[in-house]
Amino acid sequence: MLTRLPGLLAVFILWLLHFLPLPVLALLGRGLGRLLYVLARSRRRVAQRNIDLCFPELPAEERRKLTREHFALLGRSMLERAILWWGSDARIRHLVRVEGEEHIHAARTAGRPVILLAPHFLGLDAGGVAITQRFDIVSIYSKQSNPVFDQAVLRGRSRFGNQLLISRDDSARPTVKAMKAGRPFYYLPDISPRRRDAVFVPFFGIATATITGLPRLAKAAGAVVLPCVTRMLPGSAGYVVQIGPAWPDFPGADPVADATRMNAWIEAEIRKMPSQYYWVHRRFKTRPQRSDPSLY
Repeated sequence: MLTRLPGLLAVFILWLLHFLPLPVLALLGRGLGRLLYVLARSRRRVAQRNIDLCFPELPAEERRKLTREHFALLGRSMLERAILWWGSDARIRHLVRVEGEEHIHAARTAGRPVILLAPHFLGLDAGGVAITQRFDIVSIYSKQSNPVFDQAVLRGRSRFGNQLLISRDDSARPTVKAMKAGRPFYYLPDISPRRRDAVFVPFFGIATATITGLPRLAKAAGAVVLPCVTRMLPGSAGYVVQIGPAWPDFPGADPVADATRMNAWIEAEIRKMPSQYYWVHRRFKTRPQRSDPSLY
């Protein structure tokens, strides 16, 4: 019980915060982010290094400013999960607007399984919850190290409808089966995979370990791929989920070319809102050769 106490206290505080108006919560979140920028030195170094690598054309001060803004938005996204996990259905629908839902309906009407390609932007959880308010989906779940947070995250992501969360350690078979049964797959592609699971294709001009799961899953299920990006709106205006039309001619014959296409699209979306990408993750951790020096 004593080992669970800090987690229980943190979740209780987060639960209390969901009663606050969004403008107040957003202000507190930005303050938390500024504090994390000062205290979370290792994550600040990772984020700054990622931004330096990806935007070398920007002056150094602009890159530092971008890192500071990223942490402010990171703090917002952390506290605003309170509304996503405990807010009413009506409040979340008011907070998170969904555009392009008709593309999912069109694919399902045509009898095609659906993959929602959702990169790691800070609004990812808001987009996921908004999708689950409208559809029963399948998604991949990574177990949290803290059991209290693990339970809170599981509940928050499955509180609406009949959602299917599959462990990252499971095979792809249950996911493909769920897609074929009509569940859209909320797919998060841009993590740094193990070398044996990766191909190295450009991402901001850097040869980056990239999993080829998207074309493999699309081919196995006969699915269409719909780009899905969640944007945090300025101030306390909430979020908007933007679902685009199905990618034509995907997957192709070459999974490496497909991975290159995916990375190019993610890069283009990041350039539209660079402060909102999840920069605190060591995206370039896995190098093409084991002897290559670490970028961190």
